[in-house]
Amino acid sequence: MRRIVNLILVLALAIISSACGEVPRIQAESRLFPEINLEFIGKYEIASQSLPKTPLGGLSGLTYDQKSDRFYALSDDRSQRAPARFYTLNIETSENNGQISQIQGVTVENVTFLQDEIGQNYSPQTIDPEGISLSPRGTLFISSEGVPKEGINPFIGEFDPVTGQIKKQIPLPERYLLPTEDTSDPRGVQENLGFEPLTISATSTVKDDPFRLFTATEASLTQDTSPTPPANVPVRLLHYVISPVGPPVIVAEHLYLLDEAPKGAISNGLTELIALPTQGSWLSLERTFGVFGFGAKLFQVVNSGASDTSTVISFQEGIDRVKPLRKKLLLDLENLEIELDNLEGMTLGPRLADGSQTLFLISDDNFNVEQSTQLLLFKLS
Repeated sequence: MRRIVNLILVLALAIISSACGEVPRIQAESRLFPEINLEFIGKYEIASQSLPKTPLGGLSGLTYDQKSDRFYALSDDRSQRAPARFYTLNIETSENNGQISQIQGVTVENVTFLQDEIGQNYSPQTIDPEGISLSPRGTLFISSEGVPKEGINPFIGEFDPVTGQIKKQIPLPERYLLPTEDTSDPRGVQENLGFEPLTISATSTVKDDPFRLFTATEASLTQDTSPTPPANVPVRLLHYVISPVGPPVIVAEHLYLLDEAPKGAISNGLTELIALPTQGSWLSLERTFGVFGFGAKLFQVVNSGASDTSTVISFQEGIDRVKPLRKKLLLDLENLEIELDNLEGMTLGPRLADGSQTLFLISDDNFNVEQSTQLLLFKLS
């Protein structure tokens, strides 16, 4: 009997000790990741349609203009079905007692073709538009993954939202660019895995005030790709400060680790980022595709003393000495029990009467008749 009593005491002490150690860990995590409540409102399928001079499809990026209460949706068409472009969308929602109940309809109000420095539409296979974000000065920043197989480098450009013409490009570090004749070592973005996410953080709506721009690659750079990929694939995130005085400045680069790909996955990547009001925090969207269809996860991401990786030549040797960005799973969208499509775009939308924020996700149908342009709506508080 005494042995049994002693065993019970030992187990009880172990449980208490474990619990005492667990409380500080939970408290520390709550300080690191402020509580976010995410409520799924509903989904809407944007019907396939042909617009003047262009089909609607390939929607890979989404951003919201509060002044006009309109959304800009970027197509990832490489100027093959029509010139590279973005669409102006009016997303109509119903609201009851300050709460959105559903998406009522989506109207495509305009199509704007992207133009190069001399005002010409981009030729086929010279651009791969993926990310889009509206800046405080009313311009659109758009990222292109480039077309490595055609020798076309990625770029990030600032575009006029009315004419669609590029105003300037943001300088990129050489490690993101394709090798030149003077560079024998492989480097740069991989085909269709370049600058997919793009987001802007602004503490002011004054157009002449500085703001921050964040972008990341969908997967590893060529020089970071290991012959035996690790479970958590390394991705680089760039942080710029953009102001009206002087060129854009790179503040830092950080390591973002993808979640482990699910069984049967063919592709797995970071498709979108949203900068949150708290400095150094984001929402991230990771999307997978495989034999079991599409999957997607939303994460909270924070910069808790993450290492600056701008001097790291390659991650092939490992990341033991690198402190990555911290992230926490917010929602596995497979738990919504709806059939997911190829979710790639994400933006914060209008605020509700109770002060909470709407969050929209949009899918890229790849111009495939067996897929759909899916719009998901959430309430974020």
